[in-house]
Amino acid sequence: MTHPPLSGVRWTSAVLLAALGAGTVRAALRLRDLPVLPVVPPTSAGVPRPAGWRLLTARGVEPDPATFLAACAYAEGEGLRVLDLLPADLAAERALGLLRLVDPARYRWDRLGEGRGAGFAVLVTEEVLERAAVDPGGPRPAPAELLALTRRLKEYASDATGLAVAPGLSCAGPGDPGGPARAAELRAQGLPPGALAAAQLGGLALLAGVAVRQGRWGAAAAGLYWLQPYLVLGGSGSPLRPADLARATAARPVRSLRAGLRTAGAARAAGRDDVPDGARAAAYREDLAAGTDRFLEARRPDCPWCGSVRLSVRVRVPDLLQGKPGRFTLERCGDCGHVFQNPRLTTEGLEFYYRDFYDGRGGEGAGTVFGRLGAAYRGRAEMLLPHADPVSWLDVGTGHGHFCNAARAVWPRTRFDGLDMGDGVREAERRGWVETGYQGQFPEFAPKLAGQYEVVSMYHYLEHTRDPLAELDAAAVVLAPGGFLAIELPDPESRMARLLGSAWLPWFQPQHQHLAPAANLREALADRGFTVVAEEHGPAHQGNDFFGAVALTAARLAPDPDRPWGPPATRRSRALAGAVRLAALPCFAAAAALDTLRTAAARRTDGGNAYRLLARKDAG
Repeated sequence: MTHPPLSGVRWTSAVLLAALGAGTVRAALRLRDLPVLPVVPPTSAGVPRPAGWRLLTARGVEPDPATFLAACAYAEGEGLRVLDLLPADLAAERALGLLRLVDPARYRWDRLGEGRGAGFAVLVTEEVLERAAVDPGGPRPAPAELLALTRRLKEYASDATGLAVAPGLSCAGPGDPGGPARAAELRAQGLPPGALAAAQLGGLALLAGVAVRQGRWGAAAAGLYWLQPYLVLGGSGSPLRPADLARATAARPVRSLRAGLRTAGAARAAGRDDVPDGARAAAYREDLAAGTDRFLEARRPDCPWCGSVRLSVRVRVPDLLQGKPGRFTLERCGDCGHVFQNPRLTTEGLEFYYRDFYDGRGGEGAGTVFGRLGAAYRGRAEMLLPHADPVSWLDVGTGHGHFCNAARAVWPRTRFDGLDMGDGVREAERRGWVETGYQGQFPEFAPKLAGQYEVVSMYHYLEHTRDPLAELDAAAVVLAPGGFLAIELPDPESRMARLLGSAWLPWFQPQHQHLAPAANLREALADRGFTVVAEEHGPAHQGNDFFGAVALTAARLAPDPDRPWGPPATRRSRALAGAVRLAALPCFAAAAALDTLRTAAARRTDGGNAYRLLARKDAG
């Protein structure tokens, strides 16, 4: 007897059931990996004197001395400098939320992972507190403030931060997982409370629908969601024993609905944290009073790479990254294929269009994006493995030093220094992500650093510079004979550039001023005494072509209404932005799927939207 195939509706139940099952198993496995502090009586011999440690606690949390000593002993034994302590009776939904965010087995070693915790107590060395400029003697923080502090502290102990269950630490109560406090906690962790609440409510509605309409498949999916807290946390060997487990399981749908509604309401009431302040908006109005033409130089008639006058317009776009006023043109050389901004930005224009992107208003978002590129950073670092064992490495255009921090996992004995125009390089130095941070222009530093480095890297840096050939000259000066120059750039010859047109993200206007084909760069390196020893296209691919196109198109249709350089936000502009974002959600989902396929194809065919070159400086 043959069975009819599952209908489209039943497939929805099957997919939900599979997703919930996978999430339940993952949470249970992660729970098993949570370490538990040993019980250490305060009078036990061998307990290290807790000098140099501070225990930061949220308001109302009072750990006993034994817990403090046990935490110090565990942290010292594991070589940790930051340790978040989880109450053994942590509320069920909070525990599940933490297990969704953190894999305890990998958390410590994920140098770019964001700091996570329960928001009750954090043990920190005084040395880390000093570098992070945290005053441990101030008023006790709220849980949301302690979560934000934990996130920050991991940046200063990127491979020495852990978490552990403290049996002697107890919650003040089970707490309500929704409402203003929960919205504040999500924001403190860099998570959007409004979007997460909407996803939670949408998921509940979908589960209710399949439970009513789809028979046993739908009932199984809804039942698995209902029982998930007990299935994950109810085992006899669980290191967490939530005080509210029975209530959280029995009333989960109702509690989740109430929490989602309260969190969504709190998010709307609080509004955006980055609504422009008066001083910032006034400064932008003053900058724009004279128009944007002054931010552009005169158009040049020839190619800056080869001097040809055979130029044609490649693309014209506004600022889709931030929505600042202005329109920008990229032209292509008909002889060498070089693509460049023409007319290019003045130095004043660069300051205007970079402002609030990598720091200020956009700093946290940019840091989050860079922090999620760990696989790309590792691929860049591993490109050197067959060719060198460097002692010294200078990363030019280092930003906040994310690459250097990640590359230490590949090159633990290498000294990483960083150079950048922004203040982030100083922060990278304080975090310990670079040994020395140089702030300024690379060509200006080159004579002072002549011959000092075995590796110089320029990852997605040259396209931002006004004169990339001068940057290559500087690299030749700074490198010792036999040293290596590693470069990664967007590939203007990518097929996706032609397919997506002005919505191709790597055009990145107005920041990208030069996009050089690989052949041009190879020739320029040869002219400067370099031999290219490796070239990668597929491995350098950044899987964001379709996702980026959707994001840029959405920004073009409905720019951020609260941008301080735009007109004052109105109810209509906010409604339009919200409607466009909602309509774009299925487009983002489809784009993510297409990017997955595109990335797989790029890896197999060695053809992506970027390329890497590794060149050796010839001796003599």
